[in-house]
Amino acid sequence: MFKKILFKIYELILFFDKSYGVKKYSLDEASKIQNNILHDLINKSRYTKFGLEHDFKLIKSYKDFKKKVPTRDYEQFKNYIDLIKKGEKDILWPGKPIYFAKTLITQLKRINTQEELKTLLMGLVSYMKDKLSGDKNQVKSAGYLLFDYLKDKNSLEAINGKAMFISGSPSLVEENGIKIGRLSGIVNHHEPFYLKGMLLPSKETNKIKNWEEKIEKIVEETLGEDLRVIGGIPPWIQMYFDFLILKTGKKIKDIFPNLKLICHGGVNFEPYKSNLFNSIGKEVDTLETFPASEGFFAYQNELKKNDLILQIDSGIFYEFIDLENLKSDYPKRICIDDIEKNKNYSMILTTNSGLWSYEIGDTIKFTSLNPLKIRVTGRIKQYISAFGEHVIVEEVDKSLKLACQRFKEVKVIEYTVGPYISDEKGKSCHEWLIEFSSLPNDIKSFEKCLDENLQHLNIYYRDLISDKVLSRLKVKIVKRKSFINFMKSIGKLGGQNKVPRLSNDREIIDKIISLNKI
Repeated sequence: MFKKILFKIYELILFFDKSYGVKKYSLDEASKIQNNILHDLINKSRYTKFGLEHDFKLIKSYKDFKKKVPTRDYEQFKNYIDLIKKGEKDILWPGKPIYFAKTLITQLKRINTQEELKTLLMGLVSYMKDKLSGDKNQVKSAGYLLFDYLKDKNSLEAINGKAMFISGSPSLVEENGIKIGRLSGIVNHHEPFYLKGMLLPSKETNKIKNWEEKIEKIVEETLGEDLRVIGGIPPWIQMYFDFLILKTGKKIKDIFPNLKLICHGGVNFEPYKSNLFNSIGKEVDTLETFPASEGFFAYQNELKKNDLILQIDSGIFYEFIDLENLKSDYPKRICIDDIEKNKNYSMILTTNSGLWSYEIGDTIKFTSLNPLKIRVTGRIKQYISAFGEHVIVEEVDKSLKLACQRFKEVKVIEYTVGPYISDEKGKSCHEWLIEFSSLPNDIKSFEKCLDENLQHLNIYYRDLISDKVLSRLKVKIVKRKSFINFMKSIGKLGGQNKVPRLSNDREIIDKIISLNKI
């Protein structure tokens, strides 16, 4: 009975309320909304410790804001966060937060010794206490994505069954009245009404700490269910599929014949796409999301277009720094008034959870200004410039995608790239560690194609090859489960964790080679 009532609600929204979801604001509209959000955030926080220290009462414009509030990374927020964790009020935002979201940040240069558990404020901090807070961000964003998808398909078929999100544990600890846990685990405690009775796995299964045990239990719970929507980071969805196929000997389409949609985020989907679809046995719809502990920023709102609509009206004020001048002494900060298409920007956030001009570390590129749509191009700390080539994640992902389109037999499970530095001139190169489920028929031709693609996308790399400073990239084929073994060895198997795509040194590559005796 409940499900019938729920479906009537879906139908009413889907077929009559075409405005539901994130609105497609023009640049002028978005500018006004963003300006209002900034002023609201400042006014609400003027009597907090942070607001008093930064003269919020004197801030009348974005220009004033930039003068009073410099950009910060986690370390520069840590003192404030420590005060909040001790139970103090009105530090970064009025009152005390309900939640802290934990995120593991790995220092790549000292992967064995410098891994720290860092706690960041998130969009649910003021959940149910403030109209600006997470009710329009972390929780409702999934609803916006789902309803936009249903409108696009003009069908409710995808939600006439079960949905599963492969996430972190919902277990929370409490410190001075603040609940602390992983973002995906916290969201587990706020199941939206429109997913009532649909969600898998059970909370008990989600609490299992050992990731492989957890996946095995998820397999047990989902077999025989009418699974139609799956969400998660692509490598962990693939791991789930591998366990299912091993247990049943069947393709996923034969296990879940009504599977309609994969929602993914965290890493570029393209390197995993072919292998996932091969495991399924057919292509299904896919939608990309851009969530983080600090907020849910954007999602793919059209199946036929792979860019993401930026959530303008959700309590987040966005700033951007052009990557070209990020390393300068005084990098220029801009708001959406001054953005340009097809430029790589570092994204800076001011949010209703008490983050002020926070350097999130993600890089994006605008693909449209009316409405504002983006692509995620990588992470600031993930790049290769050991020889001055400035290669970013977007470029290696695209190079691999194009190579796989040419070598149709190739299916990639996972990969990472780092520099190989030789004392002999012209012998240094980029080394690609790739785990294949289906190998190229001719690895040398595949390498050549991959290298030519990268040269085409990055002129600095091309010049270094032309000048014989670098030799052509080398692909090292790694054994199955090499990346799983690596992630397990550093305590980051599963959940929201992902393999770093690029490194400017050999720390990760050498660790994988050593661990798997390659």
